[in-house]
Amino acid sequence: MAPGPLIYLDVDGPLIPFGLEPSFYPLFGPSPQDDENPLLGRLDPAHGPRLKALPGELAWATTWLHDANDSLSPRLGLPRLPVVDWPEPSDSDEFNARIGLHWKTRPLLDHAQDRPFAWIDDEISDIDRDWVSGHHAAPALLHRVDPQRGLTGDDYRELDEWLRESRRP
Repeated sequence: MAPGPLIYLDVDGPLIPFGLEPSFYPLFGPSPQDDENPLLGRLDPAHGPRLKALPGELAWATTWLHDANDSLSPRLGLPRLPVVDWPEPSDSDEFNARIGLHWKTRPLLDHAQDRPFAWIDDEISDIDRDWVSGHHAAPALLHRVDPQRGLTGDDYRELDEWLRESRRP
């Protein structure tokens, strides 16, 4: 049986909302330590069980890199997850920026190889969707999250439905 879909997870925006007055966001314990990102208090631990319930393989796709496993996974009750290591800047970065392609798009396609995947991020555009549909043979969902609200129940329902559907032959 083929492996299930990958679920690429960004942190800032989907899990740690931002963009509104700080008093708008509820805070969750434990309080961040002095050497931790002060926005960790906005990380709702209820995301952990909801993420674990999604039918796919979670992977961090964030600039937090391996710090996501150290700082976020324990607060969410998640195991250590695979981390997408971003490549060094290259000549294609300027081209990508010129056409409006997100800098994560090509590396995620390389990482996914021919597997179905869902990418959860707050910076996804139609240009990224078009690029993926033209360069990735397997099903892919590029799910944009409102960074001011973060992942919501509607987002989880849509993701769950798509991930289950992508497993069907």
